[in-house]
Amino acid sequence: MTLLLEFLASLRSVRHFTDRPVPREQIDQILDVARWTGSARNRQPWRFRVVMDKAVQQRLSRLGQYAGHLAGAPVTVVLLSADDGRTDTSFDLGRVAQTISLAAHAAGLGSCLATLYPDDNVAEASRVLGLEPGWLPQHAMSVGYPATSQQLPPTAISAGRLPLTALVTHQEPAARAD
Repeated sequence: MTLLLEFLASLRSVRHFTDRPVPREQIDQILDVARWTGSARNRQPWRFRVVMDKAVQQRLSRLGQYAGHLAGAPVTVVLLSADDGRTDTSFDLGRVAQTISLAAHAAGLGSCLATLYPDDNVAEASRVLGLEPGWLPQHAMSVGYPATSQQLPPTAISAGRLPLTALVTHQEPAARAD
């Protein structure tokens, strides 16, 4: 396996962070990489809101069932999606979120995506952030320096990945009848 493939396979979601601040320049570098993510018809149906205000992060962390990690991160990046009714917007948002995660990982930072839902929580996040109409804050990412294993609380969720054989089937070309 090449070094790049090993790096890609080493990406993990990080939900616990140190208190070490992340320089704005580093976040800007990560988002500059993210803006190059491909999107359907190059629409780039995203904008980014960087939040470092603990009170705002605390409020956002209560707007999704699994968004609690936003409160403990040095940085929260809110992914704003264009409210355009197009079916490929959510796919494009997933792509840009993965790029942010990989760019953060390359910079020695950890990250984790959170979904803000249901719709009344999205509306509340929009109010908290003072957003213009037409941009939906349905996703946010915690970003920061990962806590060490000694700083982590125990988890009840099993870890690990399914083996490749459980995920992939190959369909070979049909034999030609001559």
